[in-house]
Parts: sequence; C-alpha cells; structure tokens
Amino acid sequence: MEELDVIVIGAGLTGLTIGCHLKRAGKKVLLLEKDSVAGGQIRTMHRDGFVYELGPNTGSVSTPEVKELFELLGDRVELEVADKEASNRLIWKGNTFHPIPSSLSGALFTPLFTWYDKFRILGEPFRKKGIDPNESVGSLAQRRLGKSYLQYAVDPFLGGVYAGDPCKLVTRYALPKLYNLEADHGSFVKGTIHKMKQPKTERDRKATKEVFSAKGGFGNLIKAMSEYISSDNIHLSANIISLKRGDDGVFDVCYDDEKGTRHVLRSRKVVTTVGAYALGTILSDASVEDVAQISKLQYAPVIEVAVGYKQIKPYKYKAFGGLVPSIEKRKILGILFPSDCFQGRAPQGGALYTIFMAGIKHAEYLDMTDDELKEIALCELNAMLNIDPDIKPDLIHISKYPYAIAQYYADSGERFDAIDRIERAFPGLYLGGSIRDGIGMAHRITQGTHIAQHIIDSL
Repeated sequence: MEELDVIVIGAGLTGLTIGCHLKRAGKKVLLLEKDSVAGGQIRTMHRDGFVYELGPNTGSVSTPEVKELFELLGDRVELEVADKEASNRLIWKGNTFHPIPSSLSGALFTPLFTWYDKFRILGEPFRKKGIDPNESVGSLAQRRLGKSYLQYAVDPFLGGVYAGDPCKLVTRYALPKLYNLEADHGSFVKGTIHKMKQPKTERDRKATKEVFSAKGGFGNLIKAMSEYISSDNIHLSANIISLKRGDDGVFDVCYDDEKGTRHVLRSRKVVTTVGAYALGTILSDASVEDVAQISKLQYAPVIEVAVGYKQIKPYKYKAFGGLVPSIEKRKILGILFPSDCFQGRAPQGGALYTIFMAGIKHAEYLDMTDDELKEIALCELNAMLNIDPDIKPDLIHISKYPYAIAQYYADSGERFDAIDRIERAFPGLYLGGSIRDGIGMAHRITQGTHIAQHIIDSL
C-alpha cells in the first residue's frame, strides 16, 4: 500500500490552506472531506444578479499569512478589499444607527457613550492592571473603559465576531491581543502606543487590517485552493471510520466513499480540522478524558439571512454594516451591507444585505420555521434601514449553522492542554481548526500555514 506524506481530515479553510502549502513543498497530501463539496461553512451563491455568501461574508487581513495565501494562488483568485467609502461601522441605539466615532470630535459628541465614561476614559492609562487571568471581556471592558463602552461597543462587537456573550468569553483566550495590551503594558492606550512605535518588516506590512473577500465571493477562493491542490488529492463525501497509529509510527485512516466502498490509507502525518463535536469518533484511541475535555467546547449557533433588492433607495450611510447591542432587545445581531463593500454583489441600483440572528443568547431561533425567520428578518431590516415594507425583496435565502462559532470560555486552557497531551501521545497527529488558535478567517489561514510549515520541517 502506498504511503502518503500527510492526510488532512477536513477540507474547510484550514485544511485547504494546509493542503496548498504542502503541495507547494512537493509533499504527497490527501484531503478527506465528509461533505460533497470543499470549503466547510464557506459557500458563495449566484442568483438573479446577486452574489451572496452562505457562511462567512468577510475576513480581516490581520496576519501576513492571508496575503501570502493569495500570492501563492496567483492568478487563480483575486484578493478584494472593502471599499473605503464603506468604512462606517454602525451601532444601533434608541431608534437609529449611529456611526462608531473615527475622530476626536466624533468620540466626544457621539450619543453612544455616556459623558461620564467619555471623561473617565482619560484615566485609562493610569488604572491598575487586573489580577484575574480568566477575567471576561465584559468585566475587563467595564473596568477599564466604563459600562456604556461595554454596552455599546464591546457587546455588539463580540455579538458580531463571536455571536457570543462578553461576560462569558475570557479575554486571554477570545481576544489575546487585547489582553496583552493590559498584561504587558498596563493599559490599552499605553499598549497601543507601544505597538505603533515598533518597527515593521516588509512582511509585517502585509497585515494591513483591511476587510477582505475574494473577487466574486469566497467561493472563488475555495475553488482556487482546490484547483491548486488538484481534485485527485481531495476526496469528497468521505466518511471517516477510524484513525489508528501502528507500532511502526504510521497512521491507518479508514473511510467509506460516497458509494459505501471502504478504503484504508497510510501516512506518517495526519491533521484533523473537524469540530470538537466530531472528534470523538476519529480519536477513538485517544484518552477518553482528553477527548471529553475537547468535546465540551460550546458553539454559538448562527442564522444568516441574505436579502436582496434589484432597485432600492440606498441607506443614508454607505457602511460595512450595523451591529445591535444586547441591551437594545432587538431580534437580530446585526446587518452587513455586502454590496456597499464589494463590487458586483447586487444589480446596479440594488442592494444586498446579510442579517445575522440567534447567537449564544438566542439558540432557540434554530427551532423556528423559515417563514418565522423570514418575517423577523424583514421586519427588523425594514424598521432599522427605513425600508418601505411594501417593497418586496427579490432575494431571500436562509442558512442555519448549529455549530457556527466556537466560544472561548474559562475552560479553554484545559482544552488546549488536552489537545497537547493527545498530540504528544500520538506523534505525527495534529489537531487544528477552531478548537484552538482563534475563530476568524485569518486565524484559520494562519494556523493552517503554521501546521503545514511544521510538517514540512519535520519531514
């Protein structure tokens, strides 16, 4: 039986990133994906002049690895950054959206935050550091910035990124860069100033922090990555049966294809990128306690509703999108404006909106019917963007993800330790995906790049 260099279980963004770098290095790599298409939650649809995402809508060029992946793929796909005119980030308060301040005068006069907190924030550099290593993002934000900043900045931000609860997400795991600003420099302001003064290499400058997509949608990124790896090296509809490491240090991966035919592959390196809820079957030989610790990871469910209009009066702000604080008691997490950000997402004179619902605080939305979700989405959209309810949308598409976003709670350290013990017990096995190293698209690309480089070095 031919022995592969690497088998990657899961052909989502992490797995595909690993596959691309291994392919470039000339390694014999095979990706096994349970679904009938690659990409994981990333799907792009084309319908009646609209280009809309069923999964992630945007990413951030927050690490050099993002830019380098597009460089590796060359002419197969084009990196598209969001239109600078759509730089407004909106926050709902009262009965309208307000732009997040981007200037000193804006910060002073915005109605989002109280006057008390606006003046109190001047003392942020002089406040004592926290002493609780597992302090929540909510607690840290209120302690250093004030309650109104927690309610109208941090809470909606985490609702948009994690679909989570700031009082449960632990800062050093969920937002480690923010945690380190205080831990290393004593304050957010001092830490930010220190980072701005640090010299940047040419590679560092690739991390522009710009919001990005792929030209024509993220589906084109997945297509380009799959083509780079080649279809012969990606087996779809592969149901993993078992993963065993023999006494010779070689892994046997057993799986059934779409016809039910069983296959056994051999490799000295195996990477899993699947969710915590699916690891129990794959890691049947690992410590029951360690697998159970990983499987405890909680996920926020997300419901995504794409709504498109072929002709409609634009909203008063051209914007990236608007977020909704929990305290406002509305029925959605926020609205993205993809057609403001990227070219060709809606017909000329039209608009595309993506509404996000559910999240960790409203998992019960998953039990609603599509008609109920449609009614909520349109009612909220019409009310918040001042759209005449008599104007009917030309596109509505509902997507449900019960395991959308991993939540980094206080037990994350125990999960990371369990992952480390399993990898040490089974040399050559790597556990990747959102169970560790962050939940954003840049996190997935960066993690995949690092795992691939570690494998290349070890081979």
